[in-house]
Amino acid sequence: MNSLLVTSDGSHTLFNPEIGEHFHSTFGAVTESEHIFIRAGLDVIPSKIKPIKLLEIGLGTGLNALLALRWAEKHKREVNYFAVEAFPLEKEVLSNLNYGDILGIDWEKFLAIHSAMNKKVRVSQYFTIEYQYATLQEAAFLPETYHLVFFDAFSPDVQPEMWTEDCFLKIAASMKRGGVLTTYSCKGIVKRALKSAGFQIEKLPGPPGKREFLRAVKG
Repeated sequence: MNSLLVTSDGSHTLFNPEIGEHFHSTFGAVTESEHIFIRAGLDVIPSKIKPIKLLEIGLGTGLNALLALRWAEKHKREVNYFAVEAFPLEKEVLSNLNYGDILGIDWEKFLAIHSAMNKKVRVSQYFTIEYQYATLQEAAFLPETYHLVFFDAFSPDVQPEMWTEDCFLKIAASMKRGGVLTTYSCKGIVKRALKSAGFQIEKLPGPPGKREFLRAVKG
């Protein structure tokens, strides 16, 4: 059973005992996600792109989606969010997470994010979401569709099958040319797999507790 932990910025994360890893950084779950996925991801998408089509690999707790929802409403820019999740969390687990309180977002919107299995749900004027109940290997993506990808699987140490060249080739095929992918991992095998899949990569300074992370652009 996943156990709850309060991270350094007061926001929650979960520990998965089967995998042996936390869902988010213990140095600050919200802080990490804001840094890697919002500031290095959504903030760099040109304003002319409407709507932004965003793919997340690993919906997990829904924190990244909730932050994207808040960003969309703040900037009044439409975001169409699509995610893949093979192990959806139960409502009882989700109800204990404090992201809505931390971010000032209604619990009903957080719940709506997690109700979008295999169907599109409009959470607000500026945000729709749908997620596939599938593994990355099983998932079906439209070609040349996404402007931005949040890659937030468990680490390559425990889920090496998620970080292969084949996986990144599949993701690249679903992205627009010039599309951006952000991920917290900066391991050599990840950099090599991204490069082999045709991405141009850059290392950026990391959030608290992490030296650096990766942003990649589809060439």
